[in-house]
Amino acid sequence: MKLILVLDNIRSCYNVGAILRTAEGFGVERVILSGYTPRVHDKDLLPHLREKLDKEIHKTALGAEDMLDIYACDDIKTELIRLRDDGWQIVGLENNIADNRLHQLNKRDYKLGEKVVLVLGEEVEGIDNSLYDIFDLFLEIPMKGKKESFNVSVAAGIALYGLTSQ
Repeated sequence: MKLILVLDNIRSCYNVGAILRTAEGFGVERVILSGYTPRVHDKDLLPHLREKLDKEIHKTALGAEDMLDIYACDDIKTELIRLRDDGWQIVGLENNIADNRLHQLNKRDYKLGEKVVLVLGEEVEGIDNSLYDIFDLFLEIPMKGKKESFNVSVAAGIALYGLTSQ
């Protein structure tokens, strides 16, 4: 399975770094940073701001940020449509939504293609609702405790393991 990971509106540099390290470990082919997700090696930033963001992301990425194919996208909706048109299956990691495309990650009652784009949304609000019509399916990590969700970097690891172990 080929995997592309989209980080859309992830606020924390530490979450971004941890996700990049995990993505590299699971062999993710490409990472797309969109929305206000902090960019690594962002040439559009002033040098001192770029250095600050790179340092913060590096604290948890530990070099994975230099091992992955990472690029920034200003129009994620258009990019997801282009990827879907190129044969990629668009999968959102989401929870607590009422949608018949939502499946439990561990149930495996869904079919994955050979090329999957996994989209992670903002830490509190999740994936922007305006993107929902693009998705082929949503996956949810079942929770057994009282909390409603995992930290986005932890959820990314769980989801990537679930997807690559099928």
